[in-house]
Parts: sequence; structure tokens; C-alpha cells
Amino acid sequence: MPDPQISYQGESSVAVLRRVPMSATRILDVGCGSGGNARVLSLRGQCVDGITLSPQEAEDAKAYCAKIYAHDLETGLPPLPAEQLYDAVICSHVLEHIVQPEALLTDVRAHLAPSGVLIIALPNLMLWKSRLRLMLGDFEYTESGLMDRTHVRWYSFASARRLLERNGFSVIEAVAEGGLPLGPVRRVLPKWLLEPADRAACRAAPGLLGYEMLYVARAA
Repeated sequence: MPDPQISYQGESSVAVLRRVPMSATRILDVGCGSGGNARVLSLRGQCVDGITLSPQEAEDAKAYCAKIYAHDLETGLPPLPAEQLYDAVICSHVLEHIVQPEALLTDVRAHLAPSGVLIIALPNLMLWKSRLRLMLGDFEYTESGLMDRTHVRWYSFASARRLLERNGFSVIEAVAEGGLPLGPVRRVLPKWLLEPADRAACRAAPGLLGYEMLYVARAA
């Protein structure tokens, strides 16, 4: 679980924000940190409610959120009015911190507008570097990254999709952010060549080359 005594910076995620529809008027940022996503979305004229476990993050995020809830997501969403529906719900690097995410996903589905979308971002356990470490018997927790000490669940590209589908969602987009393992060669290759090559490689082998997995889903 996230440490409620730590205030995570909550920087905005370009990959996640790119998937929030411009037409979304009411957005719920689950695991909002200090309000990084909400800051950008509010500048776009969109209204964001946020949820965090940390009282300090909740205080920081007030500047950007219409409503802020300090709440433990292990029990699902905080009590919300039954009629409160969202055009988009963001869960960016949240599910890996939750032992049993089913209650949260059930609540999210109940509060999605009919055309609303759930946007998920997750670290990829099966990234090639992680596979090598696991094969060598290296399974040590760290202060950040894939093996962050607050992570209690890990997902592959396929298992994350199955989790969503088992809990009443239809996945309309599943992609990975990452690139080819080119080492120091990356520093000499031009962007116009490297970026499309990385995108093509991640489309072909998302579970191997993607360090971050992204899903957009609707209630089935």
C-alpha cells in the first residue's frame, strides 16, 4: 500500500492525459497524489475530483480539485452520491498498490457515465529487464520504480486486461510505452528514426518492451 505519511509529487502523466477526452466535463482522479493531473486538466477547463490516502497530498491537491477525498482505496471508492457520474476516471499507477482491486473496479463502474471511460496506467512486471532480473533470482524491493516497496500486486500486459474484463469492463485500447533495448546506440540515433521504431516495437511486443501499460475501457 502507499505510505499515508509520504506525499508523492503526483506529476502529470502525458500518456494518461492524452487519453482523457476533451469532452469530459467531470473527471475522477483515483490516486491523485498532490494534484498533478488535476492541475493540467483544470487548465483545460475540466472539473476534477481527487482521491488520495495521504492527508498531505489531499491538502496539496485542494488547489486543483473541485472535491478531494482522503480515503483508503482497499475498500473501494469513498461514499459518493449514487447520481454522481464521471465522464472519465483515471487510475494511474494505483492498482499495483491494492491487494484486492475488485471492490474499487466495481465502484468505478457504478460511477461511470454511460459513455464514460476508465483510464488505467500500470508498470509492466514482464519488461525485458525485469525478466532478466527474475531469471537471475533478483526480487528485491526498492524505494521507487517497478519494485517499489509499496507495490503489492504485479501485472503483465495480458493479466491486467483480464482483470478489467473480469470486472465488467470492455477494453477499447491497450498499449505500452517503451522502446527497443538499444543501449548507448539510442544516443546517436535521430528522433525521426528512433521514435517510430520504438512505437512499432511496442505494438509488436508490448509485454516485452513496454515499461508502462495503458488501458482505456468502458463499462461492458
